[in-house]
Amino acid sequence: MRLRFVGTAGLLLALIACARQPAPAAPATSSALAEPPASAQPSTAAPTSAPASATSSPAPAKPAAGSAGPSADAAASAKPAGEVRLQEFPVPRGEHPHDVAPTPDGMVWYTAQVTGEAGKLDPATGQSKQIKLGQGSAPHGIIVGPDKALWITDGGLNAIVRVDPATEEVRRFPLPEGQKRADLNTPTFDARGRLWFTGQNGIYGRLDPASGKVDVFDAPKGRGPYGMASTKDGSVFYVSLAGSYVGRIDPDTGKASLLQPPTPNQGSRRVWADSRGRVWVSEWDGGKLAVYDPPANSWQEFAVPAGTQRALVYAVYVDERDNPWVTEWRTNALVRYEPARNVFTAFPFPSERAEVRQIAGRPGEVWGAESGTDKLVVARFQ
Repeated sequence: MRLRFVGTAGLLLALIACARQPAPAAPATSSALAEPPASAQPSTAAPTSAPASATSSPAPAKPAAGSAGPSADAAASAKPAGEVRLQEFPVPRGEHPHDVAPTPDGMVWYTAQVTGEAGKLDPATGQSKQIKLGQGSAPHGIIVGPDKALWITDGGLNAIVRVDPATEEVRRFPLPEGQKRADLNTPTFDARGRLWFTGQNGIYGRLDPASGKVDVFDAPKGRGPYGMASTKDGSVFYVSLAGSYVGRIDPDTGKASLLQPPTPNQGSRRVWADSRGRVWVSEWDGGKLAVYDPPANSWQEFAVPAGTQRALVYAVYVDERDNPWVTEWRTNALVRYEPARNVFTAFPFPSERAEVRQIAGRPGEVWGAESGTDKLVVARFQ
């Protein structure tokens, strides 16, 4: 991951911690696109697009040991997913976008981690606009709240940041006085409208937007809390990259109970819930996609294809059809899994070393931030 000095040692450490492992070499078949002009702000560079081609034939993926795939009848009767097309949008050079939040109005918000900004991309024009979050800002996660505002975990400010998309007003909710730098990571809302968040330095927390009160809890096993997501009923789960577990939070007590995926030391990195309340987990160190079914208290794991090497599975997102997508760093690709057919299909990113750290979406689209190329990317599907 490329870094530049921005005046605070804390930001530099946070960016190094994000990488965890060095990025793999980009596949020789990828083609690099031109970088946006250094002076572009707002960005007016034209987006690039290309049809995506699968890197491997959609043969059934073999589940990991101890897990079960779909029945033969279900796999045979499932309808294959449609065509996928990738398109990239340059953003100002040096922003290193980290997380994205597509909104119903067609815009795509993102965190510019190195420049300390919230960015807004208009895919129709390719233009982007930036909002400064404050001196020392290093934003990581970004989501849209029940109030339609943007909620951001800011590791540089050690605070939760709210941005009003209409007025561009920025409001900060610092962690309690005396709380050490948490390396804030990912936010999510529960069923009561409270914001939960993770910090890699061994904490998770809760913010009540109505009162502004912030509570911080020590995470089991210490350092590692990373991705976080809510199920349809508002239950909150997080994953621990260093601790290799999934945490389920009791919203009343704030206590987290540990759930252990079948593979030890798998490096759970990101998490997303499907419409059935199942929790999908990307296993960075294990090279697998895992799913936990809360009612059944059961796990399944699936090895993500990456040629002859173990995959590096960073992000996960589940679309409106309950198909999970992951970003795979070894082959520099976006990978779709179709549970009904037990099939993985990989779609290479147009640019080399895209380093997509988080993905999110809306119907028919999966968006990601290419932290390695200063671009946003979308996969459109039918």
